[in-house]
Amino acid sequence: MLRWITAGESHGPALVATLDGLPAGITCTTQTITQALARRRLGYGRGARQRFEQDVVHILSGIRHGTTLGSPIAVTIENTEWPKWETVMSADPVDPDALLVNAGTGDEREVARNKRLTRPRPGHADLPGMLSYGHEDARNILERASARETAARVALGAIAEEYLRQVAGIELVSHVVAVGDRYVGSTTLPTPRETQALDKSPVRTLDPQAEQEFTEAIDKAQGNGDTIGGIAEVIAYNVPIGIGTHVSADQRLDTQLAGALMSIQSVKAVEIGDGFLQARMPGSTAHDEIVHADDGHLTRTSNHAGGIEGGTSNGQPIIVRAGFKPISTVPHSLRTVDMATGEDAQALHQRSDTCQVVPGAVIAQAMVALVMARALQSHAGGNSLEECRRNLRAYLAAIETRA
Repeated sequence: MLRWITAGESHGPALVATLDGLPAGITCTTQTITQALARRRLGYGRGARQRFEQDVVHILSGIRHGTTLGSPIAVTIENTEWPKWETVMSADPVDPDALLVNAGTGDEREVARNKRLTRPRPGHADLPGMLSYGHEDARNILERASARETAARVALGAIAEEYLRQVAGIELVSHVVAVGDRYVGSTTLPTPRETQALDKSPVRTLDPQAEQEFTEAIDKAQGNGDTIGGIAEVIAYNVPIGIGTHVSADQRLDTQLAGALMSIQSVKAVEIGDGFLQARMPGSTAHDEIVHADDGHLTRTSNHAGGIEGGTSNGQPIIVRAGFKPISTVPHSLRTVDMATGEDAQALHQRSDTCQVVPGAVIAQAMVALVMARALQSHAGGNSLEECRRNLRAYLAAIETRA
């Protein structure tokens, strides 16, 4: 079974990611991961951190000469800003006097780096985390809860995408379909061949009108000292029918996708196919009728189900959407309570983005890739790339006359 885990704090020395269960023989290099991380850094509404902090990738194990070995893969992503945080984020005890030095920039909105943070932000993990783990300093919570952690997931997702492509020809693409209340109702889905064009768009869309409306919405939010959310969509093409299962609730493909996307910081809603629209449709039109295609194989007249029925892929493109709430670090600080004094206060403000939905699309794509890779490995897995291919070919041959 494919397993993954990440470790590291936002301003720690590095993020760490491990991926276990991938077969041998998958082509993947440091450049593969670096390119994926570069895409995560793109996007209109990103904060200053993206301009000066770089992602320095090191593959520690599991890959040799550009090919996976079948052993666990370990990757680190260095924090190039670590020297500025070495005192406050030190793993070992430090001289208390060192923490009395004001390391801030003088901006009233930015809490000095070395000070204890006691004013939790509404919408963030600060307050429940402080109470749950018994911490008096919100930094002990926010450093791990930060979306910076998703860089590690994107790194692993890049490897998972190589597995999907090289074993089954599955390819993924992601784009933004909404920013705030501006929504694109396009009936034409982007394809993986248009990934470069999407990367060039500041708001990750191929629709010129939407691009203008999305950037205007972000500009307005930034001008108001506010933040804004949106919706990202991921499409997986060439997914064979039968990936996933109906027999166990936790192994259903839609269960795993929903859980993986909901695990992304700021995601508050997940939709598969036309999920919410389907809820308002009559059954006679809500379901995708099964017909014969010109080549004699089975196909569908629509794809309201988003490629998944009964927890299993049905051969249509898999379509999932993730709704990102506005970032909780709002420049126009919200009301809170100072946990050190018990007095009413304004929430702390740390440097943040205005809108995270553009990188959110890339992160969502990585999570979909990891889930799809696990499901494919469960269905047609093996110890090597060739064994996985043989197993998949045998399965496809077995259903050829029926599907």
